[in-house]
Amino acid sequence: MRILVAMSGGVDSSVVAGLLREQGHEVIGATLQLYDHGAATARKGACCAGQDIHDARRVADRLDIPHYVLDKESRFSDAVVQDFADAYARGETPIPCVRCNQTVKFHDLVGMARDLGAEAMATGHYVRRVEGPQGAELHRAADPQRDQSYFLFATTAAQLAFSRFPLGDYPDKAAVRAVAARLGLPVAEKPDSQDICFVPQGRYHEVVAKHRPDAVEPGEIVHLDGRVLGRHQGIARYTVGQGRGLGQASRDGEEPLYVAGVDAGTRRVLVGPRRALPQAVVTVGEVNWLIAPPGGPLRCQVKLRAREEPRPATIAWDAAAGLLRVTPEEPAIAAPGQACVLYDGERVLGGGFILRRAEATGAAA
Repeated sequence: MRILVAMSGGVDSSVVAGLLREQGHEVIGATLQLYDHGAATARKGACCAGQDIHDARRVADRLDIPHYVLDKESRFSDAVVQDFADAYARGETPIPCVRCNQTVKFHDLVGMARDLGAEAMATGHYVRRVEGPQGAELHRAADPQRDQSYFLFATTAAQLAFSRFPLGDYPDKAAVRAVAARLGLPVAEKPDSQDICFVPQGRYHEVVAKHRPDAVEPGEIVHLDGRVLGRHQGIARYTVGQGRGLGQASRDGEEPLYVAGVDAGTRRVLVGPRRALPQAVVTVGEVNWLIAPPGGPLRCQVKLRAREEPRPATIAWDAAAGLLRVTPEEPAIAAPGQACVLYDGERVLGGGFILRRAEATGAAA
C-alpha cells in the first residue's frame, strides 16, 4: 500500500514511517513548513520548525523513502495564527492545535496524499482508528497520558477513513523510543516538543499583541456584583476559571476570586467566587459528528478541557440552530473557545467549541 506519512521531524512520526516501511508499504514522507525559513531555523522545541524539517529529511534518508516539504506558511498564518489572536480578542481561549489539524494538517495533507496516489495517510498521533459496523471510528489511545483524541474531534468521517494511527496501541512513549532505537533512527532520543509551535517560550500574549493589539489593552477587573476591583493589562491574559494574575482583585475579603468571564466589548474581566463559575448547561457550536447526530437526548461522557477526564453528561442536538446543549451530571466550569469532546467510553462521538453564554442565549456578545 502507498501511504503518505506526515513527518514532523519528531520521534513519533519518524517511528510511524519506519514501522510502515518495515511492514513493506510504499512510504512517502511529507513535512509542513509553517514559518519563513529564517524564523523556522531559529525555533527549537516546537513542531515543524527549521531543525525539525532537517531531522525529517535525515529520517527519510535513513529509511530510503522520498520526502517532500510543503510551504504552508501563508495558510497557517491565516487559518491558525490569526484565528488564535482573533479568538483572544473575542474573550475566548483558543486551541490552535485543533485548528491546525482541522485546516492544515489533515485537510491539506490528505489532499496531497490523494494527488500522489496514496491509499492512506498516517500520522504520529496517539489515537486509535477502529473499524466498526458503520465504518472507521476514532478511539482513545492505549496510553491515557499520551491520548490526543481531544485534539482530533474535528476530523471528518472521510478523513478518518483515509487515516492511520500506528502508535495508538503502544503502552507508553518509552516503547515508541525503543522502536526508534531498534530502527536506528537519528531522532530516537530527541526531546518532545512542548510549546504551541508559533508561541516562543509560552509568551502567547506577544503573538496576540502583534496580530490583535486591542486584546492587550488595559481594562477593568469587575466583580459579578458590579464592583470595580482593579485593572488588567489585556483580556488575552485571562481565561474562565483562572485564579492567578488578578493582583488586588484576587480576593474579596477572605474569599478567593476567579475569572468568571471576559467581556470583549467593554474589555472587562469579570471575577467571582468559585461557586459562581460552574454552568448547569454548556452550549457548543461548530459541531463535528463522527456518528449520526442523535435525534433526542443522549447520555455520554464529555471533556471540557484537554487535561481532564471525561465526565458524565446528557447532550441534546438542536439541528435547526446547529447547536449542542450539554448538561453535565455536575455543573462544570467551561471556558469559551475550548473544545467540548463527546465520548462513549473509549470512542469519540464528535465535538465542537464552547460558546460564550451570550452567544448561547442569542444575546449580543
